[in-house]
Amino acid sequence: MTSSSQGPVEVMIVAVPETAGSALYGMLDVLLAAGNIWQTLVGDGCGQKTLFRVRIVSHTDEPFTCGNGIPVTPHCSVADNPAAGILILPELWLNPQEDISGRYPELMEWLRQMYHQGSTLYSACSGAVMLAETGLLDGCEATSHWGYQDLFTKRYPKVRFRPEPNLVFADAEGRIVSAGGTTSWHDLAIHIIARHASPGEALRIAKVYLLKWHGEGQLPYATLVRRTPHADAVVRTCEQRLAGHFRDSDAIRQVIELADIPQRTLKRRFKAATGVTLIDYLQNLRIEEAKRLLESGQMPVDEISLQSGYEDASFFRRLFKRRTGLTPSQYRRMFQPVSAALREQATLIN
Repeated sequence: MTSSSQGPVEVMIVAVPETAGSALYGMLDVLLAAGNIWQTLVGDGCGQKTLFRVRIVSHTDEPFTCGNGIPVTPHCSVADNPAAGILILPELWLNPQEDISGRYPELMEWLRQMYHQGSTLYSACSGAVMLAETGLLDGCEATSHWGYQDLFTKRYPKVRFRPEPNLVFADAEGRIVSAGGTTSWHDLAIHIIARHASPGEALRIAKVYLLKWHGEGQLPYATLVRRTPHADAVVRTCEQRLAGHFRDSDAIRQVIELADIPQRTLKRRFKAATGVTLIDYLQNLRIEEAKRLLESGQMPVDEISLQSGYEDASFFRRLFKRRTGLTPSQYRRMFQPVSAALREQATLIN
């Protein structure tokens, strides 16, 4: 389905009170600009045309506020039974422990109906949670922000969640596409314009809006250590000990002695409480320290390996690549200039 002489492609963006306003209106603005903003800037007035007709659809046709109190006035509600070739579910302001089951049943049914009638469904960031709630992702691969991996594991076990890519196709036809990361709507907008208009127009829009294609995926940006709420006091004590002693070569032995319970019991309880194994938790702490050192200075990688708790620098390099998708040197080139520029800006301001 592409824009042609027959008219613009019909697009509907789903909005509910949990929707992030930046993603909703950012996607709306970029798609409506396709076919005309570049042409206006370069003086090619004759080349202007509307490539997408974009409307906001919701569970209601009444105005409401979405994330951060941003006002939304839907063009229509699902009760109107609207139709479009493209449906987009943008990011939601959603706690990773929040359960949305049972919310907006009419909207979920409409999404299922539109898919079965031939519409292509796109989700950005946590919009994939709503998509998973429809059941259309069961048995399929999908992505979202890396912070929602545990939610998918617990709430949607039939979805094959992939936290690392920036874009995932659930089916061979590409009729369900999910994008990960908070600003993944940038990638999604570029993809939609390239696919349904032309790659050339997508490139022009990327240049106008300074949109970057995140081909490196999400792994370089992900925080490996996340504090999962739980009520296991023994595990919490072990987490605190590891946070202060992760560099120690006997860190695992220390927490086993501290817990004063059978080792197998501790490992089982630790995995149940945190979602990761004891050794993975330790490795994540060490890799996060290595990332901090790579971002903040020019310390040699071998020295960073030692400072992070690894005597074997070769093992460290392999593990770092596996956890972040980049070598230590690649990670430094990607993030150290950003860190340095921010420190410089802070100095100038102060």
